[in-house]
Amino acid sequence: MAISNISMGETHQLAWRRYYDLTKPKVVALILFTALVGMLLASPGMVPLQALFFGLLGIGLASAAGAALNHVVDQRIDAVMERTRDRPLPRGDLDTTHALGFALGMAALSMLMLATLVNPLTAALTFFAFLGYAVIYTMYLKRATPQNIVWGGLAGAMPPLLGWTAVTGEVGLEGLLLVLLIFVWTPPHFWALAIKRRTEYARAGIPMLPVTHGVDFTKLQILIYSLMLLTVSLMPFLVHMSGLLYLAGAVAFGAGFVYHAVRLLRSKGDGYAMKTFGYSIVYLMALFAFLLADHYLRLALA
Repeated sequence: MAISNISMGETHQLAWRRYYDLTKPKVVALILFTALVGMLLASPGMVPLQALFFGLLGIGLASAAGAALNHVVDQRIDAVMERTRDRPLPRGDLDTTHALGFALGMAALSMLMLATLVNPLTAALTFFAFLGYAVIYTMYLKRATPQNIVWGGLAGAMPPLLGWTAVTGEVGLEGLLLVLLIFVWTPPHFWALAIKRRTEYARAGIPMLPVTHGVDFTKLQILIYSLMLLTVSLMPFLVHMSGLLYLAGAVAFGAGFVYHAVRLLRSKGDGYAMKTFGYSIVYLMALFAFLLADHYLRLALA
């Protein structure tokens, strides 16, 4: 009897693990971090607990739903790429019907939660972000143009604005600046990974920039975007959204991004691509952490 119960428990745990893997948890965690920063920056004091809890939960569910739907749509592509062939659908651990139902169920719950327990504006913006990633990017842009990640990245840049509107109920300049930061960050971040995985993308028939325009051209674009990102990152200070602490962090980490982009440009092949990719994640987290630290320092000094 005990052996039977343990076996059943392990079976349920394995089943939930398959669904959990559909949600791209590391990506969702980064999304929730930027959404939380948006919430905290929008509030001069404590964030209302209802907006904080249900806002993050709703945004997280929508992000997970988009990731799961991405798995459903891209399962053929995932099966031929080394990076993704062990995902639940290509591996045969889940079928399309269950994965699709899981994705749509989370999306519906997210919209209902945000609309009723947060505010309709946040629900509407989250819905459009979900459509932008799961439908416009995944189903069309990804397969249609080497600029897919540029325009598709707008959906992924929305979470800090969603956090902002969850607290304020309106779209503000500061929230839009947070979107702009992630929007400009996304291409050099993803193109570094695409350089490393260009052979897999070519085999899958996906027109990523290194596939269509070559590695050297992509490296140059990463450098150009890193310079653009350094410039854009100064805007919160220039519009008095943040102070000197943030400025110091933005300049230091932005210069670090440019340094990695230059090293990537000068390197041969894809040997430095993953180091640039890894730094890009550190950069984004550090930039938002400096925004947050500067926000509370200014409140403390006010």
